[in-house]
Amino acid sequence: MLLAVSVSVRAQDAASGASPLSAAASATAGTTTGTTKGATPASSRAADRALRRRVLNALAKAKGLRAAGITVRATNGAVILEGGVPEEAQIEQAATVAKGVQGVTSVTNTLMLSTF
Repeated sequence: MLLAVSVSVRAQDAASGASPLSAAASATAGTTTGTTKGATPASSRAADRALRRRVLNALAKAKGLRAAGITVRATNGAVILEGGVPEEAQIEQAATVAKGVQGVTSVTNTLMLSTF
């Protein structure tokens, strides 16, 4: 799909005389971070990946939380925390941290105690 868009933009560039930079800017104009109504599946997946990374980064930076055993899934703002942590208090802490990340609309916490 990316190749088709690239070929289409190049064909339009040649016909319109526009520079590749302005064509790329106009091709991405109107896109936003996060999901919006009518978003394409590719942009939705990219937004989900970006949200997942933001949540993982927030968990990794949280003091007193061992995030190495936590897996994060994100879909349209809904986040699922899976895996294990070594202390019970960290289960709730991980959910609280995830809820504080911009773009998170809900958190399902399935973390369990683990002795990894």
